[in-house]
Amino acid sequence: MPRTTRRTSARTLATGLALSTALGVAALTPSAALAAPPAAPAYVQGELQNYAVNVSAANRGQTLKVERAVAAAGGRVVASYAEIGVVIAQSDNAAFAATLRLDRAVDSVGATRTAAVAATDPTYGASDPLAPGESGKGKPGARTDRTPSVEDVTVAVADPRETEQWDMAAIGADQAHQVTDGSPDVLVAVLDSGIQGDHPDLAANIDTAASASCLSGSPDSAYASWQPTTSDHGTHVAGTIAAARNGVGIVGVAPDVQLSSVKVVNDDGFIYAEAAICGFMQAVATGADVTNNSYYIDPWQFWCDDDADQRAVKIAVDRAVQYSQDRGLVNVAAAGNSNVDLAHKTTDSSSPNDTTPVTRPIDAGCEDIPAELDGVVTVSSTDRTGARSSFSNYGEGVIDIAAPGRSILSTVTGGGYGLKSGTSMASPHVAGVVALLKSAHPELSGTALTDLLYAQADDVPCPTGTTTCTGPAQDNGYFGEGLVDALEAVS
Repeated sequence: MPRTTRRTSARTLATGLALSTALGVAALTPSAALAAPPAAPAYVQGELQNYAVNVSAANRGQTLKVERAVAAAGGRVVASYAEIGVVIAQSDNAAFAATLRLDRAVDSVGATRTAAVAATDPTYGASDPLAPGESGKGKPGARTDRTPSVEDVTVAVADPRETEQWDMAAIGADQAHQVTDGSPDVLVAVLDSGIQGDHPDLAANIDTAASASCLSGSPDSAYASWQPTTSDHGTHVAGTIAAARNGVGIVGVAPDVQLSSVKVVNDDGFIYAEAAICGFMQAVATGADVTNNSYYIDPWQFWCDDDADQRAVKIAVDRAVQYSQDRGLVNVAAAGNSNVDLAHKTTDSSSPNDTTPVTRPIDAGCEDIPAELDGVVTVSSTDRTGARSSFSNYGEGVIDIAAPGRSILSTVTGGGYGLKSGTSMASPHVAGVVALLKSAHPELSGTALTDLLYAQADDVPCPTGTTTCTGPAQDNGYFGEGLVDALEAVS
């Protein structure tokens, strides 16, 4: 059955706050209305920081005004996305955010981290900043023709370690492959730590022209930039989606579709908002059909509306997500591994994770992003028995679908294979099934694909005797619409 939207987007929140602000101005006395605007705070030397600056209106004119305001406030533009009204800026002015918040062209502004930008950070003191009004920087390159698969192996050929992939049998992918391995016209953008470009089970399916590093907030398409450095996470995720059927190693859910490596995880393991925003925009610009997001955006496990910085960053990321979905992309995301009821949050003790975590009360206004943003397909994890994995987050009205995520065999850096567990491993199973759906129904995109995904999932009721799983078999807090079904997707 079609799934209705059940979460309030940051766009809606921003509209409401803008309206209340406008009403407040209307109530001012004539003398107050004619008073001079408050003076901008003086420049104060501080730590170098990155900021998400949301423009009051998503158009080139207003964005240009904000770019100029960034420069006037002692900052520089790292990337500018006029189509969503988001500017990524950097400044060592401690009063930078306070200054920009006085500008009528600015909707909101927030620091994307709590730690200072380090000298080793890709955004640190970049030598090629965006000049006000310049439209060529900070935008992904044009999409080139998709790279076809190198090999055309028949479905009957088994790869050596395919029998170890219990997860593929659990979702019917092994049977789906008797129908189709997917289409090379379908592109899945893997927003992660990079994909090993010469891995024998992945090389044939990587679209190098669509791949890039987004660590600076602006795409870098050089081959070396999107290769993994300190983490094999992205390579593992990629194998689950589309390891090739080539007589080597394993087979992915959709072994004939194409992958792009969009690197958003830095060498210290952090995924900051500027990288994620760039990643979604890169996916749009390169013609991706699906994105996989096996992460939450650092440094806050939950981004809260009652904090000006966190709210602004959440709005910026949501603008990129909604823009991509408006253009037909399906964004799939891991639910997280904290065994938390996302529908009833109370406390966060792990944030911020880039400086010193503090224990703070949280509520429904605090969200895991991108997993809890409107329209994103949020995936929980199951084990071999079909039960919810003990680590998996859950929550009625938040979890959309479930997939295997414990002890998953897939590709790792160095050309080998390894086992990993987490909702990070569950999410790519769903991304792979969406890719099969797109292959079987090329005329469909966006919500039409997700409606099919949910309708075809196998209902899984709450376990008997549980007190934390609520909702019916067709849509509950542990499994959402149910276990993803690859065979149904191609039947």
